[in-house]
Amino acid sequence: MHKHGGDVYRQRYRMDYSVNINPLGTPEPVMAAACEGIRHSAQYPDVDCEALREKLAKAEGVKEEQLIFGNGAADLIFSLALAVKPKETLVPAPTFVEYEQAVRTVDSQVVYHKLRKENGFVLGREILEEITPRTDMVFLCNPNNPTGLLAEKELLLEILEKCAACKALLVIDECFNAFLDRPEDYSMKEYMDSYPNLFILKAFTKIYAMPGLRLGYGLCADPALLSRMREANQPWNVSIPAQYAGTAALDETAYVKRCRDMLSGERDYLKKHLKELGFQALDSQANYIFFHAFPELGRELADRGILIRDCSNFVGLEEGYFRIAVKTHEENKELINTMKEVMKWQRQL
Repeated sequence: MHKHGGDVYRQRYRMDYSVNINPLGTPEPVMAAACEGIRHSAQYPDVDCEALREKLAKAEGVKEEQLIFGNGAADLIFSLALAVKPKETLVPAPTFVEYEQAVRTVDSQVVYHKLRKENGFVLGREILEEITPRTDMVFLCNPNNPTGLLAEKELLLEILEKCAACKALLVIDECFNAFLDRPEDYSMKEYMDSYPNLFILKAFTKIYAMPGLRLGYGLCADPALLSRMREANQPWNVSIPAQYAGTAALDETAYVKRCRDMLSGERDYLKKHLKELGFQALDSQANYIFFHAFPELGRELADRGILIRDCSNFVGLEEGYFRIAVKTHEENKELINTMKEVMKWQRQL
């Protein structure tokens, strides 16, 4: 079983840097809406998520019929696998493990495109050579998890065109796109109508800090694929509290802007201090930072009550790679000061 971040149920901690959600916390109106949803829990959820669908379609600038909802983004990844049943799937390594887990449930052969340390783990044009007529599905995460690095839209368009030529479905995970300084510069949403082989994965989980409510959605212009996904989904897979919370969250535009404004400076602060500590930090543009340190760092911080994400169980990574969330300045100062204590202790050994 792959170990994720955020396992706060089995560890004592005072700060959790192992998961990447909005550091401002769940907005009060979203929590109030979820509570209102609980009051309606004696009835089944709306299987069509009609109120949420109408409001989200306007927010995203897409047609209502181009939306599909799930019990978190992971739910949609697994229903995609069941709907497509790919014989061969191409995934970068390292990247989000659920892509591989989902397609292996339908016995898909997984081909890894290795993101190499010597190239800074950047996605390059080499991936185009690995998309062949045998490829049925390609997963890309932009910005990538765990590296936080972005692929430029020009490269993504080349990949999309190659997938179309090979009759492969391209799934682009944009769950962390909302944290970017300029999200629209990297989203592939504008190509949906021209490329029905494009599926964009998004979620309320991270940007609205509501992972416990489980609400993800997909954007696609292929009605046949969406129909197969709905058939693969369990009925009532989005709860009433989640639907109410999602509908309320779409009004929280000022909250999202406040988060982006804060993240830009705090991300730079953490990268600067990680490098001063002697760690190798990538130039992440997301709400998390990927870096290399000594392998025992995670355990030493956990002993001091701080959880960070050990990335050694990602395909393509070895011991010593870690990921930390970007949080508020006071929390980030405490993290860095604790890291300095650990480094001082290490030098005395």
